[in-house]
Amino acid sequence: MTALNWKNPELDNEIGSEVKLTYGFGPVPTKNKRIFYFDIDNCLYERSTKIHDLMQVKIHQYFKDHLSLDDDEANRLHMTYYKTYGLAIEGLVRNHKVDALEYNSKVDDSLDLKSALKPNPELREMLIKIRQSGKFDYFWLVTNAYKNHALRCISFLGLGDLFDGLTFCDYSNFPIVCKPMTKYYHNVFQLTGIDFEDKEAMGQQYFIDDSEINVKAAFDLGMGNVYHYVEVDKEYEALIRKEDFNKYYGEGKIKLVRHILDVGKDF
Repeated sequence: MTALNWKNPELDNEIGSEVKLTYGFGPVPTKNKRIFYFDIDNCLYERSTKIHDLMQVKIHQYFKDHLSLDDDEANRLHMTYYKTYGLAIEGLVRNHKVDALEYNSKVDDSLDLKSALKPNPELREMLIKIRQSGKFDYFWLVTNAYKNHALRCISFLGLGDLFDGLTFCDYSNFPIVCKPMTKYYHNVFQLTGIDFEDKEAMGQQYFIDDSEINVKAAFDLGMGNVYHYVEVDKEYEALIRKEDFNKYYGEGKIKLVRHILDVGKDF
């Protein structure tokens, strides 16, 4: 366990801009505590930031440039890899031997987050309220991005001092392990001291993500309190019409929220 303190060179000393993670990337020294796990992208900030769109443009361009594809082929392969692996870079590394860290420098690290992300006082207040409720031992970030992007995001959002640790997708490893892979979640639980074979311990864990495949995977693994943040109306309407909707979103199962601040109503 090594604490992580990171100061964003793009910011001065705004509230929450310095990232302070007591347990860094883990592990934590205690077992089976109650933890709230938070996704970052399109979860701790809204789609209206257009970061998702900017990232898609850069990923698309990377597919075109490095695989010599036209627009249609690049889009098809990008979507295939996302649906198959949960992350485009996983397909690129697995099938094309792409240097994942070089990819990261061209995509995530090149995003102008300073212009897109601003502090969110209401979200900060909600997170502080949940922390002060005494219901959780730790707040933990879980992302499919590399660590650089994760640290930059929470810094620009003014939330850098509200979390205890971070699990990121380590692009330096091969094969890349990311959500919704069971191995990714098991790694998270090992780093945060949760016995994932203990139903009672798993039942006390909380998790929020904007990805359907990610929340379903968490639910299937036994996490007792899973939130699916569905911001876009079109995606919400499509979700509630799915054949497995009642299986996953019935009473006492995955909870749908339409705004991140709705989570605070439970505490």
